[in-house]
Amino acid sequence: MQGILRLAAASLALAAPLASAAPSIPPAIYTDPPADAKHPARMEVLHIPSGGVEINGVAYLAAGAGLHPTVVICHGLPGNEKNLDLAQALRRRGWNAITFNYRGSWGSPGTFRFGQNPEDARAVLAFLRQPDTALKLGIDTGRMAMVGHSMGGWVTAMAGSEEPDLRGLVMISAGNIGPIGKLSEADRVKLIVENSETLNNTTQVLSAELAAHAAEWDYVNRAGSLRATPLLVLTSDDGLAPDGDVLVAALRKTGSTKVQTAHVATDHSWSDHRIDLEARVIRFLEPLLAR
Repeated sequence: MQGILRLAAASLALAAPLASAAPSIPPAIYTDPPADAKHPARMEVLHIPSGGVEINGVAYLAAGAGLHPTVVICHGLPGNEKNLDLAQALRRRGWNAITFNYRGSWGSPGTFRFGQNPEDARAVLAFLRQPDTALKLGIDTGRMAMVGHSMGGWVTAMAGSEEPDLRGLVMISAGNIGPIGKLSEADRVKLIVENSETLNNTTQVLSAELAAHAAEWDYVNRAGSLRATPLLVLTSDDGLAPDGDVLVAALRKTGSTKVQTAHVATDHSWSDHRIDLEARVIRFLEPLLAR
């Protein structure tokens, strides 16, 4: 019996380092923050100037007095998965989370165009940095980051490449919009039609737009501008992983040491790995958004 116990103890001793090495789940995933009667967590509807109209958005504002780190979340095409559970987890962590809808999508005025989407993301950042907005919403403009899913990952790369003050970027199952312009017109139209619900658009115009900007909108060409920005590239089993791999390779070719990667066996929306997704994003941003 003692021999068996010694073997069991030895096995546990060997297993302990393996268990401790496993990534922890941040408490924000499963724990509500303390209630703050004077400065409660809340939501604010936003109307954000961009391209001559005001696009709609929602601010998930963290509890507590003072200014908070703030993460802007960019949805995909058309944006059925808006990652609002991620927004809630970020808020529980004590950070503000900002969601928005591009021009011509989900009720935002205007006509949807691919080229406008990075412009809208940068307009959101500019709006949040306005002193009166930052004070009202409790935004620490020196501690901001951007997260994008699917097409929103492309938006994050394109907009983030022109926003060097962002503390970090996260691309989730990102699709590279540029190379789509090299597909046949029939394939481009098919992709747009299959993803055009809730979008105010003209399919043929969008197809022509993609064809005209195939090289310009390839986010691999932004690798040099992204070199100094911490970037997390998350891929999944949705067929888009090679897009992320090519960007990571281009970044490393520039000498970047600030890109991190992970591949998870899940679908495009991370349907069965939502907690894993939230944990990965929070763990990556934690040191970047620290004071």
